[in-house]
Amino acid sequence: MQEDHRIENIRPEHNAALAVIVRNSLKEHNANKPGTVYYDPTTDNLSELFTKKGSAYFVLMYQNKVAGGAGFFPTEGLPEGTCELVKMYLAPEHRRQGFGKMLLNHTLEAAKEYGYTHVYIETLPELKTAIPLYEKTGFHFLPGPLGNSGHYGCTIWMLKEL
Repeated sequence: MQEDHRIENIRPEHNAALAVIVRNSLKEHNANKPGTVYYDPTTDNLSELFTKKGSAYFVLMYQNKVAGGAGFFPTEGLPEGTCELVKMYLAPEHRRQGFGKMLLNHTLEAAKEYGYTHVYIETLPELKTAIPLYEKTGFHFLPGPLGNSGHYGCTIWMLKEL
C-alpha cells in the first residue's frame, strides 16, 4: 500500500469529487439504476447530509486528491443501536491495494466509538468485489432489508455486530 494517503472527515470541498466517484463506480458495474444512490440527490452534497447527529463520513485522500469514501448513518427504521454503512466507494485506480479494507475498518471503528452495536449495509450483486470484503469483515447476509433507506434497488442486505 502506498504511504501518501490519509483518511479525513468530509468537508464541502470533497462533495463534487465524491459524487463523481460514486456515480462512475455504479456506471462501471452497470448498477446505475433507479432506487440506488446514483439517483439520490444527497449524493451531490454528502458533507451536508453527514451533519446529521449520529452520522459520519470519511474521505480517503491519496496524494492530496479524493480517492474514495465511506460513512455511517442512523437510517430511519433501523433497530436501536444500528447504523447503516453508506456510500463506500473507491476510484478504480485505488482498488485492490488495501484502501477499501482500511477505509471500512476506520468507518466501523468510528461507528463503535459513536456507541453503535451493529452496522447494516445494503448493496447490489453487481458490486461483486465489495461483497467478499464485507463478508471477511464479519458481515452476514440477511433475508430482507432493515430500515427505510429508500434504496429499493438494492437486493443484498448484510449486518455486522461490532
